[in-house]
Amino acid sequence: MQKSDFIQWLREGTITIPAALLTEYKNMHLSEQELVLLLQVIHFAEKGNEFPTPAEISARMAVSVVDCTESLHALIQKGFIDIIDGDSADGIRFERYSLDPLWEKLIDRFMQNQKQERVQARQVEETDLYTCFEKEFGRPLSPFECETLAMWMDDDHHDPIIIKAALREAVISGKLNFRYIDRILFEWKKNGIKTIEQAKSYGRKFRQHQGQQKPAPKDVKVQSRPVPFYNWLEQ
Repeated sequence: MQKSDFIQWLREGTITIPAALLTEYKNMHLSEQELVLLLQVIHFAEKGNEFPTPAEISARMAVSVVDCTESLHALIQKGFIDIIDGDSADGIRFERYSLDPLWEKLIDRFMQNQKQERVQARQVEETDLYTCFEKEFGRPLSPFECETLAMWMDDDHHDPIIIKAALREAVISGKLNFRYIDRILFEWKKNGIKTIEQAKSYGRKFRQHQGQQKPAPKDVKVQSRPVPFYNWLEQ
């Protein structure tokens, strides 16, 4: 065998498939045989044959023509491939396999995974939020307090990170109660505060404004690191 033969063999090329198909086919209830059959259909299509016969596909697989035909029918029934009409350049009509249903199912699977990951992340954030509150309050939260926390997230749509920031603000101000925290969240929402960076910036600007309005008397020694205080309930 000559090198040219190997070169010709390598020129057969590769097929392009989403990696997600290999990682998700089991969750999509595809068997290994059905997966390989789909890969063969993809390869035939990339080589210009969009409607290979079961015999052509079977010749590349370790299954009989009968089994290959049954697998093709099963894939059509399960909605992974379609047989659609097409037109050639000279106007002759023909049939071809469409893999659009497969890609749509793969996209649905991706979106479902993304949704599940967001739900799990939200659950972790909520659990951490309750833990932070119980740690700061030094006791388990009452049913009413738990309901208030849920209301902030579900009804008022406050991000758990923002609620934690409001909790820290209440701790700094020495006003550790839910009414005070609720007022902070109300003020932040009214002023369009949606991120932790915006909350920090808003707090800094307010304290700078407060410091300019209330300068310390000259005969009073100012602490080197004063604790900022914002009485949100008086706003």
